[in-house]
Amino acid sequence: MGLRRREFLLFLGASLGTATIASCRKQVDTNLPSVPQTPGSSAQTPISFKPIKGPLPLETDAIENQVGQLIQVSTASAEEQTQAYQTYEVIDDIVLPEGFTYEIVATWGDPVGNSRFGFNNDYLSFVPTKENEGFLTVNFEYISPIPWLQGFKAATGKSLPMDKLENALKSTKDAKIDAFSLKADDPTRQLVREVSQEGLTDLGMGVISVRRTPEGKWERTYSKADRRVTGLSGWTDNRYLKSTGPGASIFRKPGQGYDDRLGDRIIGTFGNCAGGTTPWGTVFSGEENVQMYIADAVYPDGSSFPPSKKPFSGAIEGLGNVFGLAGNKYGWMVELDPANPEDYGTKHTWLGRYRHEAVGIRAEAGKPVAFYSGCDRRGGHLYKFVSAQKVVDPQAKTNSQLLNDGMLYVAKFNPDGSGVWIPLKADTAVNPDAPEVHAGGMIALPKRPEGGDFMAATAEDITSFKQKFKTLGDLYQGNTPEEVQGAILIDAHLAGSAVGGTCTARPEDTDVGPTGALFITFTSGFPEEEAGGPDLRVFKGQDGEMSEFGWIVRIDEANNDPGATTFRWDMFATGGEVADGGLGFSNPDNLLFDRNGNLWMVTDISTTKLNKSVPQGRMNKKTNQPMEQPDTLGIFGNNSLWFFPTSGENAGEGYLFALGPMESEMTGPYFTEDQQTLFIAVQHPGETKGTRQDMKTETRGFSVKTTKGQEFMQTRQVPVGSNWPTLRQNDPPKPSVVAIRRINSGQIV
Repeated sequence: MGLRRREFLLFLGASLGTATIASCRKQVDTNLPSVPQTPGSSAQTPISFKPIKGPLPLETDAIENQVGQLIQVSTASAEEQTQAYQTYEVIDDIVLPEGFTYEIVATWGDPVGNSRFGFNNDYLSFVPTKENEGFLTVNFEYISPIPWLQGFKAATGKSLPMDKLENALKSTKDAKIDAFSLKADDPTRQLVREVSQEGLTDLGMGVISVRRTPEGKWERTYSKADRRVTGLSGWTDNRYLKSTGPGASIFRKPGQGYDDRLGDRIIGTFGNCAGGTTPWGTVFSGEENVQMYIADAVYPDGSSFPPSKKPFSGAIEGLGNVFGLAGNKYGWMVELDPANPEDYGTKHTWLGRYRHEAVGIRAEAGKPVAFYSGCDRRGGHLYKFVSAQKVVDPQAKTNSQLLNDGMLYVAKFNPDGSGVWIPLKADTAVNPDAPEVHAGGMIALPKRPEGGDFMAATAEDITSFKQKFKTLGDLYQGNTPEEVQGAILIDAHLAGSAVGGTCTARPEDTDVGPTGALFITFTSGFPEEEAGGPDLRVFKGQDGEMSEFGWIVRIDEANNDPGATTFRWDMFATGGEVADGGLGFSNPDNLLFDRNGNLWMVTDISTTKLNKSVPQGRMNKKTNQPMEQPDTLGIFGNNSLWFFPTSGENAGEGYLFALGPMESEMTGPYFTEDQQTLFIAVQHPGETKGTRQDMKTETRGFSVKTTKGQEFMQTRQVPVGSNWPTLRQNDPPKPSVVAIRRINSGQIV
């Protein structure tokens, strides 16, 4: 294994049970009753389920040897492993350990208030209102064109004018339509508006009330607080989202760019990926890949490029174009109180505008509140907001006001394990990292005076940039200090690059652990063409080269102070095959600590790579060269859910708890307080192949390694497309939220 018990315990901290902070996760309870053990496991190891069998050999697996005896893979020979894993069947369903089950809580198209349950559900938050009842707040991230179009009528009862719209797209030069620039009565504009309105309705956030029946199942109760905050909230109903902080000053003033004339009022939210839940009972939602729907670039004063810069396309992108949405109002953290039916969300601009994947919240009495979040792009940064005022009562609703003033910092990771938080303010010096230290050999920087960005690819580019601009105040404009600060926050990604923030490997989840340490999943370390990549001095594989499989990183603030300006960092775990020092997973995503302090993690392997064949020898047939890591991701099978115990003999080992349906992710894991239910959002089943037709299955070959490094070919049966969640033949796939529990309704852990 790539991580052993001693290193794991050092990494997690020696005294999980002594945590005193009040973070967004519940404090560790070290006096829980013991749980039943897996046969053959240590009595001190909290493994209360039999791990499922995945497509790759794991040292924590149990297999039958040639004489039918059950043995651990860690003790099995290469021949025994080859025999046990020579064939494998992929299942189009949620695969769980023995004794577990799940039920559907809500599915795309279900009624929610005066709207419907949205598409591609992601982060989940359960806020209890009384015993066995509470609110589920759900994010709806983006539109996957194939399953959305195939399943739209079945989910909504409506039809879309796609034939007419596709004909209109074909008549354009680049299969895109700038509907914003067309006359109001133009038929093509009306077609774009109809499809865009339905798409934006399926994005945003939702609140549904739920309760647990005496049988242990979860059902909806349809309370008056059930509601949707869509991508168009405020457009016709005046339910605008609010905004706070310096960014709102930019919204209120006429700028050099596009003005939607709404001031600090905001229409809707979309791109809602992961999030976090506060100790005071509100939910934060991160707007991530908003550049799919609006013009993302901004001018030096923080104002927006015109909507025409992001026209509508047949990939169901550019949905904000026809409505004239101002791009600088998207890419924020949104706070929502699920218990308040009149709350439709507030965007706190001090938290910065970038591709938010999640938020880790640390609120302790007598200290400033700290919010951690990452920019989920290749070369994105890690950020921390620190409030100007201190927390008095971590559970007081007034803590939301602490986000009205403070400072946003970007993280600088040094190769020696040290780090610095750099403030994003006007007098901070411009000092970007050199392009050559990054995967891809380039770094995005603010383009002046035009606005937007340019890719610096040479030392001369950096030298020239630093000669022209000495501080962030030279890069951003405003009539007042607040307006300059607002422009910086609106352009946080480029501002972070300009001051030397470390370009990282797609930071996804940020979660505060029981001792106050921050845990971050970095999903993949390869660069993106014309977008840059991570700093290879920090984010590298065990061979010192680029790694696609991802990492989990731990950050400890100096003196365990949330307001500290320095920190230490460590690589906790590296993805990849066991034989190569990994833990058997790839592309880590959402994290979750249970009440015992154990760590849970879901994976985010790119849909196009899931179960893609890998030939013998792992050679690229076209180039006759070894395959690059992204092209080998198919060996890991479907996306998965993992359990890492943090105490006992097996601390730090990885146990496979669940596998998702075809072409899906299992996102937003969230436990109820009693640990009897684990809510999961199953996102984008059937994303590339769509509806599985007539139960079609393909036979594919995969080059797999034993834990000892010997290669063998695995024959795998792979469903083509998905029929989840109904599992009925030829039914379209639909994203859905499920409740996982034991059949006997006992604690999961």
